Order: sequence, then C-alpha cells, then structure tokens
Amino acid sequence: MPYLHLRLAAAASDTLTEKASAVLLEHTTALLGKKPEVTAIRVEFVDPGHWQIGGVALAHSGRSAFHLDIKITDGTNTKAQKASYLKSVFADLAALLPDCDPTSYIVIDDVRADAWGFDGRSQEARFIQSQSL
Repeated sequence: MPYLHLRLAAAASDTLTEKASAVLLEHTTALLGKKPEVTAIRVEFVDPGHWQIGGVALAHSGRSAFHLDIKITDGTNTKAQKASYLKSVFADLAALLPDCDPTSYIVIDDVRADAWGFDGRSQEARFIQSQSL
C-alpha cells in the first residue's frame, strides 16, 4: 500500500502526469512487489522559477527536475530492491523530462506498520488479522 508523491519542475500536463504515473506504478509493482490496486500516486507540478538547485532557478538554467517521496511499510523490501527501484525510477523519470538535473531526489520512507494504514486500519492490524492462530 504505498503512497507516492511526485513533484515535477515542469509545466502542468495531463500527458506527463499519465506517463510519470505509469512509470511509478510499473516499478512500484514490479520491483517492490506492491499491489497496484492500493497504490496511490499524487503528481504535483512546480513552476521551474520556484525550484532552485545550487541557488539557481531551474527556469534560468533551462533544466527540469523531480522529487519523489514514496512511503512503504518498514521491513517489506530489501536494500537491493530499493536500490534497483531508485536506479530504474530515476532513469525513466529523467527520460520524461527535458535536460533533467541529476539533483532530482527519490526518498523511500520506511514507515512502521503500526503508524499508517488505509480504510481505517493499520498495516500491522492487517498483518495480525492475516495470520492463522
């Protein structure tokens, strides 16, 4: 049940939203093993004039950038899986953005199972319920 929040320093575009969301859903499912039916993705566009790297606005440098925050349940993925995810997602998102700055970050937040959930139940409660006693 991951939650992804992607910020793009680019002009708002339904096409870019769809392409970026498809990339994220594909890799989150294939590389992290998450269920697509409970994967929530939010795409937000930021004016390149309001995004600075090294003290220079992207609007002045002619570059683009992104920042991805993904929240997953702690302990559900290995370091190798996360490393593969970082590499693949970066490559595919950078391919969607013209002259993407390498200072585009992906942050994987490992959240304790008792600290988050959906439909009013924590991930820990779901796990406990799934165990046969």
